[in-house]
Amino acid sequence: MKYSLKQLAVFDAVASQESVSAAARKLSMTQSAVSMSLSQFESVLDRPLFIRQGNRLTLSHWGRWLRPKAKRLLQDAQQIEFGLHDQQIISGNLVLCSSQTIAEHILPQLISKIDTDFPELRIEVSIENTEHVVQGLINHEYDLGLIEGRNDDSRIFQHDLTEDNLVIFTSAHHPYAKYPKVSLAQLEQAKWILREMGAGTRHIFDGAVHGLIENIDVWKMYDSIPIIKELVKNGFYLGCLPKLDVAKEVANGELVILETPDLNMKRNLSFAWRTDAGENPLRDCIIAEAKRLISSLKL
Repeated sequence: MKYSLKQLAVFDAVASQESVSAAARKLSMTQSAVSMSLSQFESVLDRPLFIRQGNRLTLSHWGRWLRPKAKRLLQDAQQIEFGLHDQQIISGNLVLCSSQTIAEHILPQLISKIDTDFPELRIEVSIENTEHVVQGLINHEYDLGLIEGRNDDSRIFQHDLTEDNLVIFTSAHHPYAKYPKVSLAQLEQAKWILREMGAGTRHIFDGAVHGLIENIDVWKMYDSIPIIKELVKNGFYLGCLPKLDVAKEVANGELVILETPDLNMKRNLSFAWRTDAGENPLRDCIIAEAKRLISSLKL
């Protein structure tokens, strides 16, 4: 073989950081060593892997083709190394990005269980809205995503974990709080505080009202669930969030879930990863543990 695993690791780090100097810091190498390794790798392959724009390097056509294949080889090499050193097969690092609802209600218990049962598996966690999770997967920033709702990008594979319901809610002092059910016309007359565009929750809401309500008066949009709940609680607004996110406030009487039989806002919470990612025992382990956790929680 004309290239080495070290050269693959350097290529992957530069692709991730879009910078030779940043990749050098990540790999604990000198900048000149990273530059030399990358140059030798491109020379061996006889293909330009990056487009150089000043100090920034972006993947060329060949680099984008190579990236997922390089990551699979590096993951396999890591598993071989752990096996040869008699370590647990489920060992290594995985970068996971989760949407907010899953991060708040499921992820802490999942991470805790994995830390206990698989101490050699290290999970690096980020929290973004669904659109950013998917984009990060496409850009190779994350190995695994946890998203809300559907994704239509053919580059992403989606594996359903559990079903979740969105609800329309308001403050206990809002006039609608006393109604046995709320009509579409009444929803159209209300002022709303909603999640930002790109959030899985917002995508489901927009799809549910499309063709049924002509104009939604969106007063404010936020990416923070606590802010949305607090503003609705203290004002005369309607909001839409997963039932899990408002359960506590509903139980103590601060918020009221409105009956809206004309809207269907069921959705799936799902794992997502690149379709070209190949097999990954760490990913399979996390998915299996998440399914067992969901079963025990009876969500």
